[in-house]
Amino acid sequence: MRWTIPNILTIARVIAAPMIGLIYVLFDRPAADWIALALFIGASLTDFVDGYIARRFNQGSAFGKMLDPIADKAMVIITCAVVLGLFGLTVWIVLPLMIILLREVLVSGLREFLGEVKLDVTQLAKWKTTAQMVALSVLLGASALDAGGSDLAGMVMGGGLALLWLAAVLTAVTGWDYFAKALPVLTERDKG
Repeated sequence: MRWTIPNILTIARVIAAPMIGLIYVLFDRPAADWIALALFIGASLTDFVDGYIARRFNQGSAFGKMLDPIADKAMVIITCAVVLGLFGLTVWIVLPLMIILLREVLVSGLREFLGEVKLDVTQLAKWKTTAQMVALSVLLGASALDAGGSDLAGMVMGGGLALLWLAAVLTAVTGWDYFAKALPVLTERDKG
């Protein structure tokens, strides 16, 4: 592995992922909410920065290509668990989070099973990741506002839920797209 700026940022994102949950163990609310929100937003931004630097300055690496999607998934999965803890098991939270988590696990498994067969990341999949990160940021912000007693909490929560459902739809569509692209390979392997 080369110690490039993109790789360092990706490693930082992997480290930040569990910290988002640990913050709630280490600090009281609403401080924990604000710290987790700042950490999540900062780590989410590194996803765009590391990719830009890797492309712009030709610093892409096999390590980065392997770890970047893992870092994204760790961030999203752990933050989904935090959001469930903050808002409870309501259908408006559980259903979109189940769609997101199921797709992430299935596509990861599909990529592993396909091995050398490359499923390129589509532009829609990049928008999916952005939608997930924005939705989760808004929900963390709504939690922080609610814990602080702000009257804006309900309005921000409504926006966060709408964004979460949009992210879930994009997640389902991109998951279906990957499986449709992999189907010929899977069918061929069944014949062999």
